[in-house]
Amino acid sequence: MSELILRHVTKTLKNRKVLKDITARFESGKIYGFYGRNGSGKTMLLRAIAGLIYPEEGEICINGQKLQEDIDFPPDMGIIIEHTSLLPQYSAYMNLKMLSEIRKVATDEDIRTALRRVSLDPDDKRKVKVYSLGMKQRLAIAQAIFEHPKLLLLDEPTNALDEESIREIRTLLLNMRDEGCMILLASHNKDDLKLLCDEIYRMDEGMLSNFDDYITNK
Repeated sequence: MSELILRHVTKTLKNRKVLKDITARFESGKIYGFYGRNGSGKTMLLRAIAGLIYPEEGEICINGQKLQEDIDFPPDMGIIIEHTSLLPQYSAYMNLKMLSEIRKVATDEDIRTALRRVSLDPDDKRKVKVYSLGMKQRLAIAQAIFEHPKLLLLDEPTNALDEESIREIRTLLLNMRDEGCMILLASHNKDDLKLLCDEIYRMDEGMLSNFDDYITNK
């Protein structure tokens, strides 16, 4: 993943424009932040980039390949959008092991390493249904990173995390950025935006604007 380009992306749902003529360019090795109220379009933008919804106008290109035409989904993508579906009857390790069977690109050691990176024990046999909300969120992050994505789409990734876990996840994301990952991060957390992002954008009623001044003025 080296370049992601959006050109005049527009999406309408239930007679309401949730994305309005969005044009932007993103590149590898950077973290991009998106700030806005609930319903401002942040999640819809990530869903469009992920190939989960298709715009009726405009185009999304990844390394010159168009979503919908050349590819259905971005290659090498990790994602947390809204609620991650976990299998409550299995352990954290088995959740990722079963996911790994789909693409068959992650090894057992990749799974174990991802769990350790979010401070979960890969040998913990407890079922996910007994996990706290914070542990489930850390597992969601592990599932987003265990296949070494080059594009990482994160919607409120620090929700339900305590302060220590938040610091650990921030360090993880900065390390992934330095390894060349492109990270798009939607967050209400001002500290996340300030500490993590190379560029910050504001979403408001489906419109995207550069919002670097937001952090310095708040």
